[in-house]
Amino acid sequence: MSFRTTGPFHPVILDDVRGALKMLSGVARLTPMEGSRYLSGLVGSPVHLKCENLQRTGSFKLRGAYVRISGLRPEERAAGVVAASAGNHAQGVALASSLLGVRSTVFMPKGAPLPKVAATRDYGADVRLHGHVVDETLAAAEEYAHETGAVFIHPFDHPDIIAGQGTVGLEILEQCPEVRTIVVGMGGGGLAAGIAVGVKALRPDVRLIGVQAEGSAAYPPSLAAGRPVSIESPATMADGIKVGRPGDVPYALVEELVDEVRTVSEDELSSALLLCLERAKLVVEPAGASPVAALLSDPRAYQGPVVAVLSGGNVDPLLMQRILRHGMAAAGRYLSLRLRLPDRPGALATLLGVLSVADANVLDVGHVRTDPRLGLTEVEVELHLETKGPEHCAEVGAALREAGYQVAG
Repeated sequence: MSFRTTGPFHPVILDDVRGALKMLSGVARLTPMEGSRYLSGLVGSPVHLKCENLQRTGSFKLRGAYVRISGLRPEERAAGVVAASAGNHAQGVALASSLLGVRSTVFMPKGAPLPKVAATRDYGADVRLHGHVVDETLAAAEEYAHETGAVFIHPFDHPDIIAGQGTVGLEILEQCPEVRTIVVGMGGGGLAAGIAVGVKALRPDVRLIGVQAEGSAAYPPSLAAGRPVSIESPATMADGIKVGRPGDVPYALVEELVDEVRTVSEDELSSALLLCLERAKLVVEPAGASPVAALLSDPRAYQGPVVAVLSGGNVDPLLMQRILRHGMAAAGRYLSLRLRLPDRPGALATLLGVLSVADANVLDVGHVRTDPRLGLTEVEVELHLETKGPEHCAEVGAALREAGYQVAG
C-alpha cells in the first residue's frame, strides 16, 4: 500500500546538514555501502545497502544525538541531558554525552531488552527503568527534565536531530552518485526528513520512499489529514519505528520532500530480516530491515540504482530467534503441524521415517496424551520441521497423507 505526499516546507536547510557532517567528522563512522546481487535481480537494477547497522552504537541515532547535544549552551550542558528510549536513541544519547563530557540520564521501559540496557550503561548513562510502555517512560523523562533542569533530548522532533540524521543522505550521494531512489524506514520521521533535506537540495530528481510497519503507520493518516495525528495502540515487532504520532518538525519536511510512504507487514519484515542475515551476512533489526521488506513486497516499483538504508542492527537475541522462525515460516521453510498416532511403541519412529524419506529436518517434537478429544489409545504429536520452501512443504504434507496420516496445520 502506498500514499503520496504533498504540503508545506519547514526551514531545516542543506547548510544545517552540511554543518552537521563537519561536526560528526571523527565521531560518526562513514558506514559502508554494500551491493546486493539478490535484490538487484528482483528489482531489475542495482540495489545498494547503506549499512547504518554498522554505525557506532549500532544505529544512525548517534548522529542526531551528537549534533543536538553539541549545540547546547554551557549552562545547559552543566545541567545534563535526559532521554527516553527502548534502545537505539538511548545508546546514541549515552555515547554522545560521554564524548562531549555531559552527564546523561536515560529512562527505559522495565521490559527493555537487557543487552540494550547494559549497552546504554556501558556508554556512560545513568539508566532508570520506569513504566512498561514508552509513553510512560517518556512522561517520566519529561518530569525529570522539569524537576532538575536537564535538557530533554527528543529522538526525532528537533531541527538539530534532523540535521544530524540527514548526514546519511549526503554520504549516500557521495558513495552512490548515480542513485535514483532511496528507501528508508520511518517512525517519527527524523531520519527520512533529514535525508530528504540533504538529498533533494542537491539531487531533486532522486525519489525518496518512506516505509512504515502496517501496525504502526501514523504517517498515512497524518498525510491524509494534512497534519500529524495519533494512532491508537501502535503494534509491530519493529520497535525502532513503533511511533504513534509523527513529530511536528519532521512531518513538515516529510510532507514536502518525501515522494511516497509505503507500509509493510510483519511477515514481510521477518522475511527481510532473514534475507539480510542469509544473503548479505548482516545483522539488522526489524526497523532497519523495513526498506528491504518494501523492496521484496513490490520489487518492480523502484527505479534504480536503489539505496536501502539499514538504519540499525540492535536486535535482542531472543527476539531474533523468534523473528527468524517467523521469517522462515513466511518463506515456506518452517512447517508446524499436528497429527494423531496410535499410542504404541514404534509409532513415532515410523512417522520420523516418513519424514526422513521426505527430507524434512525435525526441529522439535511434542506429545499430548491428556486431551479429552483423544481416544484412549491415541496420542497427538506436534512437529516443527525445517523445509526447503513452499514446494517442499507441499511434498512433505503429501508424503504424510500418502502414508495414512491425517495432518492438521
